[in-house]
Amino acid sequence: MSRVVVVGGGFGGIAAAVRLAKLGHDVTLVERSPELGGALSRVSEDGFTWDAGPSYTLLPAVVRDLFRKSGRPLERELDLVPLDVVREHRFDDGSSVAVPVGRAGQLAAFEELGPGLGQRWVDHLASYADDWEVLRRGYLENPWRPDDLPRDLAALLESRETLYKRLRKTFKDERLRLVAAHPLVAEGHEPRNVPAWLGVTAYVEQRFGAWTVDGGLAAIGDALIARLTTRGVTVLTGTEAHDLVLREGRVVAVATTAGELDADTVVCAIDPRRLPTLAPYVVRTMPAIPPVVTHVGLEGEPLDLPHELVLHGDPMLVVRTGGTAPDGHWTLTVHGRGRLSEDILRALARHRIDVRAQVVTRVDRSPREQVEIWGGSPMGVLWQGRATTRQRLGPRTPVPGVYAAGAHATPGAGLPFVGLSAALVAAELTPTG
Repeated sequence: MSRVVVVGGGFGGIAAAVRLAKLGHDVTLVERSPELGGALSRVSEDGFTWDAGPSYTLLPAVVRDLFRKSGRPLERELDLVPLDVVREHRFDDGSSVAVPVGRAGQLAAFEELGPGLGQRWVDHLASYADDWEVLRRGYLENPWRPDDLPRDLAALLESRETLYKRLRKTFKDERLRLVAAHPLVAEGHEPRNVPAWLGVTAYVEQRFGAWTVDGGLAAIGDALIARLTTRGVTVLTGTEAHDLVLREGRVVAVATTAGELDADTVVCAIDPRRLPTLAPYVVRTMPAIPPVVTHVGLEGEPLDLPHELVLHGDPMLVVRTGGTAPDGHWTLTVHGRGRLSEDILRALARHRIDVRAQVVTRVDRSPREQVEIWGGSPMGVLWQGRATTRQRLGPRTPVPGVYAAGAHATPGAGLPFVGLSAALVAAELTPTG
């Protein structure tokens, strides 16, 4: 039985741990915080709860596969609920578009913005169909080697076209450019530095939809944390990993605040900069900065808002309605990016969404506080051009016996990319023969 130490108790680390334990490995999970879950957890205050990080997921098959490959099917634990509308976008000129799931719905929705815009939008997304298949087969769902990529995948990853250039070429209407770039901008990236192929996210949203869980997406984290016990994973919380221990160039242990943990294999599911042995290999990368986040608990009648509302401008505000509240109360979470020179709720009121008089409690988290709480950015690696693809680690690393999973080992943040990174590590360590 192989001894595996997984460093990091966020979604990526937990997903890797339960998969590897199901494969028969002896797994120990090390997490510096007192609790597991990372960004896939809750913030609680005065009887209110909010999702600490994501409030919905794309590609539900990734989560279903994780549950199936680690034990009981997802449907026996909880229900994924499809969202009819992925999000609503409101623009400076007063116009808006609610983006539903599916080609026909999006065609009609964007057509209401202006004649011909619906067709331009769906044609743009259709242009990513082939890219999605290339990425899915060669990059996202199967382990890959940087020096042995399929020809079509290598051509895609080496393309110099940026998302900014593609959107400028495709859309004359700035509103469509804002909608198409939003998933990357929300994660802290500048479209001028993002490869054009990452626009595939909007295609995935259209084709597979967005899904949530009643009461908050953190319920997925709860179910997976319980599964760690079922699968016999040893969990060490409040235990920080200092570095890897090598012998003759191969990992043999992890040095932690609890002592050295012997290991045949190590999975790094944190920012590699935190482990001195791995830090030199990612020196050319930077973390993507999280947004300013404010969670508010409110009294009175809730406003009629979609699950996610994007208010474009500078600053850009993203309003989410998930969470739980006492009777007669409700919750909001607001993310802010850009020139946020005033209180975020005052900025929100400028968009005619004024909830300041209803606030019962609030929790504010700056980007720095989020990084300190979770030990790294939940947004992963900042895109700085096409070279970023090869400058990240994962699923393999240059250190024998060490693998990488989590947001820093993927092309993007969110459950789908992170969940797939854990699946890639499990595939690398699956016994053959």
